[in-house]
Amino acid sequence: MAKDLAIVLNNGGVNSAVVTALAAQKYRPVLVYAETAPGGAPRARAAYDQQVAHFKPFREHTLAMSFVGTVEPSSARAVAGSAAGSVAAASASDPRHHAPLGPQMVMLLPLVAAAVRIAAHYQAAAVYLGLRTGPRGDELAQATEYVQVWNELVQMPCDQPELELHAPLLELEPWQVVDLGFQVSAPFERTWSCVGDGPEPCWACRGCRSREAAFQQAARPDPARLRTARNA
Repeated sequence: MAKDLAIVLNNGGVNSAVVTALAAQKYRPVLVYAETAPGGAPRARAAYDQQVAHFKPFREHTLAMSFVGTVEPSSARAVAGSAAGSVAAASASDPRHHAPLGPQMVMLLPLVAAAVRIAAHYQAAAVYLGLRTGPRGDELAQATEYVQVWNELVQMPCDQPELELHAPLLELEPWQVVDLGFQVSAPFERTWSCVGDGPEPCWACRGCRSREAAFQQAARPDPARLRTARNA
């Protein structure tokens, strides 16, 4: 087993940048980007490419998995697309209500399975997910149990006894992810949170508002916001 390699699911978002920086502290990362929507998401893909340039991984792979978007209702597609990011942030359109966790975790299975298959190819020691549910007791307990079950499935039936799945952001609030990211020098300027694909973030959609709130609560400057101000 290649003890120094780890597979990292990365979708170009904030969580992905932080979890990749965490993985890079211990391993040489192999970055994996899953195109889960027909036609892709050009700005998210561009952010992923920028993170590849920043982290200089051992290898990087793009998985064409648009079938995930075609077999799920539109309200659920964002969840699959954020598999390397926050499950909680991709729930219902009203931030006061959260979609059931179970179906969302099931939607992540194809991406986790693909990451495990790539890990087996490289004989990597770990798979990193930017999965985050936050500290809410029931959701955190359920998500933790899912990750434990996935680890058991990988290590026993799949005959990968030393491979381990890591979700280091699981119980964090968004502002804690931002704070942690600054501690590990995550390249926030190379991330994309907007649901649109304009030249700059709109700062009006749910993704932009959630991002802005996280940086404000962490009392940290957002490099993307500063760039938008410079370009205005």
